Amino acid sequence: MSILSIKTDQEEAFVGLQTEGKIVDSETWQAGRELSMTLNEKLEKLLNKNNLEFKDLEGIVFYSGPGSFTGLRIGASVANTLAYSLTIPIVGVTGEDWQDTGIKKLKNKENDKIVKLNYGAEPNITKPRK
Repeated sequence: MSILSIKTDQEEAFVGLQTEGKIVDSETWQAGRELSMTLNEKLEKLLNKNNLEFKDLEGIVFYSGPGSFTGLRIGASVANTLAYSLTIPIVGVTGEDWQDTGIKKLKNKENDKIVKLNYGAEPNITKPRK
């Protein structure tokens, strides 16, 4: 089972590939404000390096927060789009053992269908200027 993991909650982003429950390859990079331009590139590079294509994926584990509002939104958009277009399950998880938890959920046939985010706090909405 080939599972893609994505974590975009901080300046440093992570993509990983698991096969048979073990991480076989991963990449961490300083994405910062370049996340929207680098995430798809890093995913393609990871799959190509392991002689896989997107169609070979059987599930996606996404770290759903808490974390950066923009980083989580970008990562969730990519992860949700991939899961939907490939018709594969996706799970959103939190905590330190997020990858292990996500893999267990996928093995138990869980599917969130759409990952919902946990920002860790209520939004800080400012009052409009007059």
